[in-house]
Amino acid sequence: MTSVTGSAPQPSPRTILRPGDVVTRSDWPADRPVRSVHVVRIGGAGMSAVARLALEAGLAVSGSDSQDGQFIAPLREAGARIGIGFDAALLADDLDLVIVSTAVRADNPEVRAAHERGIPVIHRAAGLAGLLAGRELVAVAGTHGKTTTTGMAVTALRGAGLDPAWALGAAVPDLGRNAGFGADSATGPGAGSAPADATPAVAVVEADESDGSFLAFAPRSLVVTNLEPDHLDFHGDAATLTAAFDALTDQILPGGTLVVCADDPGAAALGERAAARGATVLRYGTAEGADWHLRAERSGTRGAGIEIDTPQGLLSVELSVTGHHNVLNALGALAATAAAVPGADHAALAAGLSTFTGASRRFDVAGTAGGVTVVDDYAHHPREVAATLAAARGIVSAQAEPGRVLAVFQPHLFSRTRDFAGDFAAALEAADRAWVMPVYAAREDPDPSTTARTITDLAGGTVTPLDADDEVLGQVLAEARTGDLLLMLGAGDVVETTPDVLEALRTADRGRA
Repeated sequence: MTSVTGSAPQPSPRTILRPGDVVTRSDWPADRPVRSVHVVRIGGAGMSAVARLALEAGLAVSGSDSQDGQFIAPLREAGARIGIGFDAALLADDLDLVIVSTAVRADNPEVRAAHERGIPVIHRAAGLAGLLAGRELVAVAGTHGKTTTTGMAVTALRGAGLDPAWALGAAVPDLGRNAGFGADSATGPGAGSAPADATPAVAVVEADESDGSFLAFAPRSLVVTNLEPDHLDFHGDAATLTAAFDALTDQILPGGTLVVCADDPGAAALGERAAARGATVLRYGTAEGADWHLRAERSGTRGAGIEIDTPQGLLSVELSVTGHHNVLNALGALAATAAAVPGADHAALAAGLSTFTGASRRFDVAGTAGGVTVVDDYAHHPREVAATLAAARGIVSAQAEPGRVLAVFQPHLFSRTRDFAGDFAAALEAADRAWVMPVYAAREDPDPSTTARTITDLAGGTVTPLDADDEVLGQVLAEARTGDLLLMLGAGDVVETTPDVLEALRTADRGRA
């Protein structure tokens, strides 16, 4: 896999924020009052976070999506008016603002109606930035690990007695919802439940690099978990992606801090370039000289115990999540929150972080049937697949009864499958047996030349292509046995197959009884 390193001159960054066929302005319209917003594709994890904050800010919220989903019912209960299907009639007469995602196209009838009526259309990141204005921002960026690190940062700050606002791109059971102005009540944009010592109100946000929209943020503390090629369908090449990260580091507020993973070549190089431009940079990881240095790690099936050398001395932390990648995420969350709130006690931050049990679809144990443990995971990049398989291997190796690691992987995007086919093949070979489902197109048009075989042709015989989604059940039932750990991997609708796999395993087990 190609690393994003070096200090050669970079091209101009790409960002979806610039006005174009869909978006008409790059920022929240602070020059005019906003009382009513309409969120197109409101059912997505990221879009529903914007809608949630808008509701808690006291705005009238409407929205639309192509189908129902897990985030829509809670938003309706909170007061949002949501239609299934896209229809210009959903835009209220007194509507002030339309918020869209990158997946929304110019021919969307609601976008066309907004343009015709002169209603500003902004991207969801600009919406988040506007709703969170007035707070000290901790932004979490990186090619992988953003959601987990964001959730960890929120729980760490809670442990230190703060009640931060937050917004991230997945459900996190520990937080109750994927966005909010406070743990228990809506406090509105710019407000906060800061401690009596005048500690500033803080917000933690997952900053998405996929479309350059993280350039909407000007953080006080920015943590970059890693930086390697991805989302080249938008950025075009690794150099342009890197330029976007460089541009984001230049937007850190005066006196702010960049926090980078010293173990990741791309993130480490980003830190070196930022430091050369005069930024304050903190490094974390196992690398020698890291400011937050991982001294010891003890991983188990239910979590990990770690010891860290910090600027305040030795810190011991008990994590409720497992895997070395999550240990590094924890270090990043601790370093970033400590930098954002210099007066925070490191032990208190660690105590809060220790309560974090994981984000949805991040090594979620769906259940066990017939002695087979089924895990659901969002991994959709080669590095994420490799990290998840490594965590699974550690669990299987530690169990009393011998078992194997099995994996069902659904590639996400034709462009990503094509660009990283060899890396996916190498990652999946770490499983004892793996199957590759047909490519999930997501926002892309079909590409018949890119299929599951694009990956499996580059892998060994333990990695097999599937021609249809419904082949998963038969393959798993024929292979799985007691002691195995089965990973269901991908960012698409493979999540809907996981319950069927678990039920099929239960039925087969009952049949053997």
